[in-house]
Amino acid sequence: MSIGIKIILNERLYLRDPQETPLGQKIIQYSILLIDEIGFESFNFKKLAKGMQSTEASVYRYFENKHMLLLYLVSWYWEWINFLIDLNTRNIEDPNLRLRIIIKTIVSASKENPSIEYVNESVLHRLIIAEGSKAYHIKKVDEENKEGFFVNYKKLSEKVADVITEINSSFPYPHTLASNIFEMVNNHIYFALHLPRLTDVKVQDENFEEVEQMLNYFVFTLLEK
Repeated sequence: MSIGIKIILNERLYLRDPQETPLGQKIIQYSILLIDEIGFESFNFKKLAKGMQSTEASVYRYFENKHMLLLYLVSWYWEWINFLIDLNTRNIEDPNLRLRIIIKTIVSASKENPSIEYVNESVLHRLIIAEGSKAYHIKKVDEENKEGFFVNYKKLSEKVADVITEINSSFPYPHTLASNIFEMVNNHIYFALHLPRLTDVKVQDENFEEVEQMLNYFVFTLLEK
């Protein structure tokens, strides 16, 4: 897929939009690779600057701190998933088929490639699975929510909840199910890779077919009228 897109995010997430400059794009590129390599706890701007052969001060011109950078990457990812869902469900009238495509899109996100050169989608997908929840499982979550930092995730969840309601208008928990789809994808891929006794699905060589099958089973069993 060769598509040029720009992801639109809350301007409060950054001091300067990194998508707009070569240096900013390099920050995105190398931060994804480094967080995936060493983990978010060990990651800092000094190591990032060294890895991209720049200065720590140059990174601080784009992001206030590493938490805001992680929030940016997570928000970028969710908005990108939103874009892929719109693309993959275009002209699909049947809501059941749309929901199956949505699930497939979420599960196989690492294999979609809109040709954004400075983002390695496969590594970003892995980063989200391992580190993504750290962007909002924090003490300041309510404060940051008021700033609109999680709007991309909420907008995406709302989109899926609308399809769920379209399938079964009497289903009482569409938003709960929508958010659980995203959480189950990440959790069970992570469990399959690292804590296999916590799941019944297997993941090998980035083959997520069993995760997709598991989600379809749970979701459509719940939505049976």
